[in-house]
Amino acid sequence: MPRDPGQTDRLIRRLRWDELDRSWLLRFAEFAREEDLAGLGLAQRPVRPGDPSAALLAGAQRARARVVARGPMVLAGLGLLEVVLAAYGGRCHAKPLAYDGQFVPAGTVVAEVEGPAADLLSAERILLNFLQRLCGVATRTREHVLALGSSPARLLDTRKTTPGFRMLEKYAVGQGGGYNHRLGLFDRIMVKDNHLAADGASSGDRITKLVRHARASRPDLLLEVEVDRPDQLAPALAAGADVILLDNFTLADLRAAIPRLRGQAWSEVSGGVNLESLPLIGALAPDFISCGGLTHAAPWGDLGLDWL
Repeated sequence: MPRDPGQTDRLIRRLRWDELDRSWLLRFAEFAREEDLAGLGLAQRPVRPGDPSAALLAGAQRARARVVARGPMVLAGLGLLEVVLAAYGGRCHAKPLAYDGQFVPAGTVVAEVEGPAADLLSAERILLNFLQRLCGVATRTREHVLALGSSPARLLDTRKTTPGFRMLEKYAVGQGGGYNHRLGLFDRIMVKDNHLAADGASSGDRITKLVRHARASRPDLLLEVEVDRPDQLAPALAAGADVILLDNFTLADLRAAIPRLRGQAWSEVSGGVNLESLPLIGALAPDFISCGGLTHAAPWGDLGLDWL
């Protein structure tokens, strides 16, 4: 199938915060709270759940604190501040002082929180865990976008995400300047090398027949074919793939393959993508470059809660 510019919005996107299900976010925060306060996940739960340290505080003493970036980072997930605080009873409130997608230097106060001191102390670690994870993904993505430089290629994430965190991590990738594709198995037909191997269709007409069968089964979805050898390009093109994923191709093979795909299918490069290889791959101008390391190898951002 000839490459269609009108497909772009179906191929890649950036998740918006308002596309995330608030009720799911709240359940997620409550799950994290129950791990911390009640030993969720243990076969034998504590007899007396709760935070005995915070319970030592007398009365309903109120407090204020600042969420501070300890290092330079791209922000993501500030909308979780109110969600996490709601999971702890909703008596605390947050005031963001920055915005998602913003790059901030070390020492930046990104939000203020206030409420009963005991509630803030109990919520502190869970609140920071969420923010540190998402800011880490956004910051790592920005590093890769900068390494890609002026290449027209779009940097994509993958499904290599922390279980349960996928939509949040993909949201964070977008805040760092990357793009989302394949939110899950449900939104695209992806014929991978293991599908080909399982069907005994690793070359020639067998690839063409398998891909055509896949398209016929779900004509409403875009179809992507992963190839790991140059001789698989022709049968994948003959089958009418919308996207061809060039997996672990050498730079020499990419130089030959990418021009063959232009005008016929979208090209995606994957495998061995890192800060060092990105400029070299980007110079070949594929349509997309996907990198699992944006999520699975992202270090946490360093944020702290400073009492006022």
